Formats: sequence, C-alpha cells, structure tokens
Amino acid sequence: MTNNIIDNNISSLQEKQFAEVVELIIQHKCRASVAVNNETLFTAWSVGKYVSDKLKNEEWGSKVVSQLSEYIRAKRPDVKGFSRSSIYNMVMFYEEYSSDAFQKVIGMYLSANSSSNNDIGYRNYSNLQDSERNNQATEIVQMPSGQFPDVLCLTTLSNHYDILCRCRSSEERLFYILYAHKENLKNKELQRAISTQTYETLLRRKINLSKGLLETYPDSPIMFKDTYFVDFLNLPKKHNESNLKHGLIEHMKQFILELGKDFIFMDQEYCLTVGASSFKADLLFFHRGLQALVAVELKKTKFHPRDLGQLEFYLEALDRDVKRSNENPSIGIILCPDADKVVVEYAMSRSMSPTMIAEYKRILIPQEQMQQQLREFCQFFLTEDNPKKK
Repeated sequence: MTNNIIDNNISSLQEKQFAEVVELIIQHKCRASVAVNNETLFTAWSVGKYVSDKLKNEEWGSKVVSQLSEYIRAKRPDVKGFSRSSIYNMVMFYEEYSSDAFQKVIGMYLSANSSSNNDIGYRNYSNLQDSERNNQATEIVQMPSGQFPDVLCLTTLSNHYDILCRCRSSEERLFYILYAHKENLKNKELQRAISTQTYETLLRRKINLSKGLLETYPDSPIMFKDTYFVDFLNLPKKHNESNLKHGLIEHMKQFILELGKDFIFMDQEYCLTVGASSFKADLLFFHRGLQALVAVELKKTKFHPRDLGQLEFYLEALDRDVKRSNENPSIGIILCPDADKVVVEYAMSRSMSPTMIAEYKRILIPQEQMQQQLREFCQFFLTEDNPKKK
C-alpha cells in the first residue's frame, strides 16, 4: 500500500533521480563494507605476524598469549575478537598465507594475469602507514616472503579461518578463496561448499559434457559440476523421481547453492506444447551468467542413452518457442543417481545439443588433486572479473 502511494506521488523523472540516489548510497555502502573487511584482514595479518615472530624467537610461550588476551580484555573491553583462540587463528592466518607453499601457488596460477587485475598481487602492508594505505594504489610485485597477498581481500576473515582449517593443500585454499568471492558466499554457504567438495566436483576432468555444450559454451567445464550433493533432502536409498523433485523444490535455496548462484528457478513441470502434444520439463532455470534457459530432467535410475533424446527434444522446443531473441541456446542437464562413464562418453561425443549428465549423491566422495583444472578455473575467474580481457 505504501509503495503504491509513493509511486503515485512522484513523476517518472523524480523516480529516475531517486533511483540514482539509491544507487549512490549502495555503491558507498559496498565500498565501506570492502574497506572494513580489508582492515579486518590487515589487523589479523599484523597481529598474527607480531605474535608469530615472538613465538618463533621463543620470546613468548602459550601462557604469554593467554596473558595478552586477558590484557586486551582488561585494558580495552571495547575491543572484541582477541581471545586466546582468536589470536592463534591470526597466527595461523599469517603463517599459512605467508608460507612459501601458498605464495608459490599464487605465483603459479595467478601471476601471469596479475598485471591486469589489481585484486591479485602482494602488498607490503607492514611498511605502509594509515595514510598510505588509503591513498597508495596496489603494487603488483613478485612474491617476497611475508608480504600480504591481495587475493586474500576477496573474502572475509571468518571464511579464511574455515578455508585454513578444513582445506589440505594450498591449491585447494586458493580455489575456495576465488570461489567464495565469485559466488559471494557467506560463511555457512562456504562451509557447505567445502563439505560437498566443490573443489573436486567442479575442477576434475569431465566427460559428461556434450560436444555441443563445449562448442557453444567453452567455459562450461569450470562452470558446471558433474556431481551434486543432495544430502539435505534425506532421501532414502529407494526413492522415485517425484520424491526427488518435490524435495528439491522444497529446498530450492540449498539446491541453487549446489548448482551455483547464477541459477534462477523459473518453474517445475514446465509445459511445452509441440503440435497437438504436451510435454513437461521437470525443472526450468535461467542462468544469468550464460543468459540461457536450463532444463533439468530428473531420473531415479542409472543414465540411459534414450534419456538424452528426450532432453534434446525439450531443448529444441525451448529454443523455438520459449527462448527470447537476446538469449543464448538452451542448456539441458540430466540429473541421475548413477551413470556409466563409458556410456556417458559415447553418448556425449556426438551430441550437438548443449547437454550434460550429472549425478546426484547422498554422501560425500573422496578428495583428489587437480592442478590443471585449478589453473583453468583461475584463468576463467580473472577473465570474468576483468571486462578488458573479454
């Protein structure tokens, strides 16, 4: 009611001007949020470095760290977040990210692109005064030990703590820093991404993508997973497609986190009329990044090549009758509990429709190392964040 009254009392010109003011407010709020996050990271880095040096030189022991925490609490009760465990987290933050192993990974995967991306580089934070930090542009340099990697500013300190505690390798940590930024993940969302092993399911070599999908969308291997975890549905071992579909609809937020935040849910059992017949696509999404419709077909049984023909028919109907002129060719995903890899490879090799086969799992899978796929993801991430390189 209030919105209608406001709309009736302002002109179209005023509305445009008011919208510009709102945009200005949002821009500055975003900048303030970024500045606060950066200072939080710089504080953790500086405190972590200071305490780390004292511990390594054996000037301090664990008892002194406890005394430091108590001192801060007594002298400055307004300063929060410096408990004993928090200080040790800051030490971990500094030591792990300043390590040769992590800096080597950054140099391996990001340095080739760093000259065109101010988010990726190193900042000699310890030598900058407050005024310099506010005014000096980020300087991209080689990776001398102890300098602050600007890539850390892409996510929050709480996210970093989870990444540091739960990821085993520097490659995996770098991936989740970039992924958390790309998907704008909050802490709980990042925790789930790590639990569902997004690193493995997104980056490993895929044979489940059709020739048509790879030609139409070259970046699809690092945009689509080949395995999705639906543990939040609590599905029994024996279930039908209706159980799966209704569960996904009821938990659509969690499902979209699995798919990726660029997915927008449009409809279930989307009706496609072809001639005198009607057909229904199980789930229909729109992908903002690719500007394309995405039809998801759910299967309760192992993938069969005939499933692909049905999906391709749906994509043809979507492209002819639903897709808008400014949108790209529609994409199809068959989501099934199991798929024979050889059968999938045969089915995909000649399919010219943008399709893929993905499995849904109720449990997590073992971790793997995939350095080449991480390199491709980093290159894609940097290209996406840099309009000049598109």
